[in-house]
Amino acid sequence: MTDLETPVAPSRAGPAWRRAAPALLGYVAVRALGLVTLAVWSAARDKSPHQLLSARWDSLWYTRVAELGYGYEVRLPNGDVHSNLAFFPLLPWLERAFAAVTPLSHADAGLLVSALASLAAAWGIFAVADHVYGPRAGICAVLLWAVLPVGIVQSMAYSESLFTALAAWSLYAVLTGRWLTAGLLASLAGLTRPVGAAVVAAVWVAAIASFVRERSVPARTGAPSWRRALAMLIAPLGAAGYVLWVGHHTGKGPLGYLDVQAGWRNGFDGGYAFARFVGDKFTSFPSALAGLALIIGVGLLVWLYVICVRQRQPLPLLVYAGVVTLLALCASSYFGSKPRLLLPAFPLLLPPALALARLRTSRSAWVLGGVAVVSAVYGAFWLNGSGPP
Repeated sequence: MTDLETPVAPSRAGPAWRRAAPALLGYVAVRALGLVTLAVWSAARDKSPHQLLSARWDSLWYTRVAELGYGYEVRLPNGDVHSNLAFFPLLPWLERAFAAVTPLSHADAGLLVSALASLAAAWGIFAVADHVYGPRAGICAVLLWAVLPVGIVQSMAYSESLFTALAAWSLYAVLTGRWLTAGLLASLAGLTRPVGAAVVAAVWVAAIASFVRERSVPARTGAPSWRRALAMLIAPLGAAGYVLWVGHHTGKGPLGYLDVQAGWRNGFDGGYAFARFVGDKFTSFPSALAGLALIIGVGLLVWLYVICVRQRQPLPLLVYAGVVTLLALCASSYFGSKPRLLLPAFPLLLPPALALARLRTSRSAWVLGGVAVVSAVYGAFWLNGSGPP
């Protein structure tokens, strides 16, 4: 069993700006390195880094929703229908709001939202890690999140940064007993991405565990029961509201959103399509190396999750990370996007963050600095490729 209420190393001052400042400054430095590297690489290939960040792939779909609303779709020669109803509305709403009150275009508003959200996400990750393991682990967790190979997505007009910010602060609210805040943020996360279900699951499981614990130890006092119950009620409203609206809008009932996703060939098949994709890599020698790398990557994720359990991470973090990972690996979506779909699963970074925090500062700085350079180069290479991230 994991301990929901008692952190391993309680924070003395909470997520105050000064306490989080080293993590945020380090995060900004890593992102700046990634953007500079992208600009240099793109210039060498005669491409626009601004376009790569704000006007390609999913970012273009979000911008169209912000500009034109829902109802736009593309019919492909093979019969597939790509509808913008597949994209949840919170990011386009924010793009439209920023564009209305500033001289920015919708695309540039998306970049601004992403930049602000990525800082909020970094702060939220620090708050969670600081609460559980202390400030050094919090700084390392933020920097590890920044130097992920797909970290460049944090600077794109995508919804990953916004979702991670809402998820991290919702989890922090659960850990600190702020149930209504947790429920509201979970509801907003559900308006951002389908994986908002992971935040809802974390809130629900944590609330139910607290109710069970209260019954077994009646003398123990905590947040009023009505607050936890109301949080459970609020948490799924965002995702449920949008899914039901899509069903009504398309005339296909409560499950109409699944038909929209099917038009993109997205769905949940328990990992069958991904397993076939990996298996097909072993049909020739060069691609077999990629298949082996994918198997090692999945094994690493499982290993990290097992360590999270062994280190007795709080129950909400385990539930959230488990659901995010499960949905990412078991979805039949575009396989090249799976690394970025795992970007919000930041609790998996807490074990290596704790290990880095135990090293000397100079040694951990060298490790993180070296990885940051590799990540910046890989991000520039990846974003200049032909397929969507």
